[in-house]
Amino acid sequence: VQLQASGGGLVQAGGSLRLSCAASGRTFSENAMGWFRQAPGKEREFVAAISGSGLTTLYADSVKGRFTISRDNARYTVLSLQMNNLKAEDTAVYYCAVDITITPPRNYAGAYDYWGQGTQVTVSS
Repeated sequence: VQLQASGGGLVQAGGSLRLSCAASGRTFSENAMGWFRQAPGKEREFVAAISGSGLTTLYADSVKGRFTISRDNARYTVLSLQMNNLKAEDTAVYYCAVDITITPPRNYAGAYDYWGQGTQVTVSS
């Protein structure tokens, strides 16, 4: 199983980025997936999660109204995170993850079993 995250970069405050995470090795159409982030010197924190069907989403309060999580289960799942109105405090390495237990999306890192390698997002103020 592999999760390949991409789409990070450098953007000015107020700008937008779209992260993607391509899953391979098996299908995850029934599994919740999520995005987490980790800034230097800080613990990994929850950003957003989505159910296998895509019908249920969960967001951290800090990103509600600015970030949108989505997924495409056409073959292997592609998970996306549209990030708008970015702020300096959004600067972090962003990780995608899969929860192999069939449950509604959860907002803590311990629930997730497979992780991508991370993609850096830097927001300049």
